[in-house]
Amino acid sequence: MTPAVRHPAEPAATPATTPPTSPARRRRAPKPPSALLSRAGVTAVLALATVYTLAPLTWLLLSSTKSRADLFGTNGFALGEEMHLAENLRHLFSADGGVYLRWLANTVAYAGGGALLAALFGVAAGYAFDKLAFPGKERLFALVLLGVMVPGTALAIPLYLLAAEAGLVNTFWGVFLPGLVFPFGVYLARVFSAAYVPDEVLEAARMDGAGEFRAFCRIGLPMLAPGFVTIFLFQFTQIWNSFFLPLVMLSDQDLYPVNLGLYVWYSSALAQGHPEDYLLAVVGSLVAVAPLIAVFLMLQRFWKSGMTAGAVK
Repeated sequence: MTPAVRHPAEPAATPATTPPTSPARRRRAPKPPSALLSRAGVTAVLALATVYTLAPLTWLLLSSTKSRADLFGTNGFALGEEMHLAENLRHLFSADGGVYLRWLANTVAYAGGGALLAALFGVAAGYAFDKLAFPGKERLFALVLLGVMVPGTALAIPLYLLAAEAGLVNTFWGVFLPGLVFPFGVYLARVFSAAYVPDEVLEAARMDGAGEFRAFCRIGLPMLAPGFVTIFLFQFTQIWNSFFLPLVMLSDQDLYPVNLGLYVWYSSALAQGHPEDYLLAVVGSLVAVAPLIAVFLMLQRFWKSGMTAGAVK
């Protein structure tokens, strides 16, 4: 037998050394944020937005406390010689036989009732688009999105022609019924339904024998409370500030909303030289803003608490 040949030990492999990182491959230091995105820039932008929002309200509040002479003889952001707010309010509510209170009641009916029904219909439609399956669902939803992109002023004349055919011109229903249609609310309700209503809960309710309508009323609607309040606030504000549709639809001053009535007083002050109507328009504008602020403050806590309403334990 030939002895086994012993091979010399192979030299241990030396660990591969990593090549030095070239300067071109080194991570560049992040650039400092621009002045617009810095904390000071963001604070300045927010301050400008706050001034832009509060300056008209401040002018309106200060001007409403002045007499007619102070209104035209002093700076808009300066106080008058005496406080005349209570006197101006009494004059506002008694002018033209108290027609301002009638305008305010009309606006509450148009905006309150219209926004309530529009929110209910919008939440039901958005829930149906999200949770139910029916033929042509996506095509119908595309039409809803198309309605979102069409401005309301562009629909005023077609709505007037339809109301004329139905005999609703210069009536309460000619202004009230268009406010029930809110395409953006349907879109928003579908988004809220997809986020807050679990499919598993609905399946469990169906297995327990609940129909679709009962499942929506007992399960879907409580969970969609934040969406309902959000849609209501959006539509309430939109109807309250509506101007062009009542302008083309109404000719009876007893049916005017408050915005259209204030426009009549302001036009009278400019065209017919009645400066007292200008003061009425200023004080009436201040009073017309108050219900919007009150509604938002009252519904804000429901908006927040509704985020957890109907939560699954």
